[in-house]
Amino acid sequence: MSKAGLHAGETAVEGISADDLRTFVDDFAGEVVLPDDDGYHEARQVWNGMINKYPAIVARPTGPADVVRAVELARDQGLPLAVRGGGHNVAGSAVCDGGIVVDLADVNDVRVDPDARTARVGGGATIGDVDRETQLFGLAVPLGVVSQTGIAGLTLNGGVGHVRRAHGLACDSLVSADVVTADGEVVVASEDRNPDLLWALRGGGGNFGVVTSFEYRLHDVGPEVYGLLCFYHGDRSIEALERFREWAVDAPDEASVLPIYMFVPELEEYPEEAWGEPAFLFAGCYNGAIEEAESVFEPLREVAEPIVDFSGPMPYAALQRLFDLEFPDGRRYYWKSTYVEELTDDLVELFARRGAEAPSSLSTVDLWHLGGAIAEVDPEETAFWHRNKPYMLNVEANWDDPLEDEANVSWVRETLAEARELPGIDGGYGNFPGLREDPVRAVFGDNLERLADVKATYDPENLFSNNQNVEPSR
Repeated sequence: MSKAGLHAGETAVEGISADDLRTFVDDFAGEVVLPDDDGYHEARQVWNGMINKYPAIVARPTGPADVVRAVELARDQGLPLAVRGGGHNVAGSAVCDGGIVVDLADVNDVRVDPDARTARVGGGATIGDVDRETQLFGLAVPLGVVSQTGIAGLTLNGGVGHVRRAHGLACDSLVSADVVTADGEVVVASEDRNPDLLWALRGGGGNFGVVTSFEYRLHDVGPEVYGLLCFYHGDRSIEALERFREWAVDAPDEASVLPIYMFVPELEEYPEEAWGEPAFLFAGCYNGAIEEAESVFEPLREVAEPIVDFSGPMPYAALQRLFDLEFPDGRRYYWKSTYVEELTDDLVELFARRGAEAPSSLSTVDLWHLGGAIAEVDPEETAFWHRNKPYMLNVEANWDDPLEDEANVSWVRETLAEARELPGIDGGYGNFPGLREDPVRAVFGDNLERLADVKATYDPENLFSNNQNVEPSR
């Protein structure tokens, strides 16, 4: 417990001997931020404004040697440890109270080998960092849909993006990784070296070490794709989702579509008379011949007269940035998800009704169309278990006023609870975990026991526990 007048970070620093702290700071090549430093409060902030934690040390390494020192200090001092890639996990796993934050922001290099069709990416890089370099060659990693998101947490928890049905999850393109383990060793995880660790990193979250470098297999994407962005009034949402259900039966893998219940932003790109109105959006991408996309998406663009339709050819990197403004740093976020076997009439009705009942006009209900390349991988082949479900339902509460926390969190929890009462709906996605209150098996399914065995090998004392935590088998 913190001493009177001191926050958790200050109390924890007082528990480290002056000699140990001085040695750590002197040996650390990067920046070390302590509670008394001017930049401390900025350094402890993460993307989600709901998260308000006070670490003892924020350590910004320049490379693996610094990471080793930070891991050793946390282990030897018995302090909690958090790893920050982009800091975008909604549960705030990038920061901890009274512990050490390893902030990889400066380990963000991206090196592309267009001949080998691979990219080596630092653990602190963002999606935008990767897209910027890979798109020079018309190549991409199938990452997420907000360019400011860190690639590390996204990949380790699976990673769904605009080309998911064509090229799978982000973790499916992970070829190898450099990992600092709990004992301070730097190991390579690949098909040839520590393959059990590579298996676990492909969807098992941040349970096994600090990944300082990711090697990805690259895919042909862009530089121009066809973006689907068609908005209907919210009162057409049931009709639109029923049309989508019909369309999805024979949809080509090149097409990935995300139906969203939302509210029209008050931006000049939208008709002023529609501002704040409930809306249904088809957002998607066609990763194939541009001339084919019009006919593929035509059924989804002819449900009714749209509020606005921005669909058309666009740079892939621009499509990746389209949602950035909706998710600024410091806004309050609470997102939860579950997987869906069938888009039933009951779920369609719930989608529209609960979307309309959102207490914040910034919030959305999303239905990710999965399948395609995601389902071509057996659930046991990687740690990511939920491959056979064709959809993922995600309920996103986004708001700014702290006084509205309870209403928004309750809306998400009640919506998910009601959805999970329907048949064929269960599980959860590690990148949309609420505040990690659901059982860990909901994320990892029947892969949990194997993950626990891998955990026992690489982190037997559970140092890396600030996540969807897998406890080591004993």
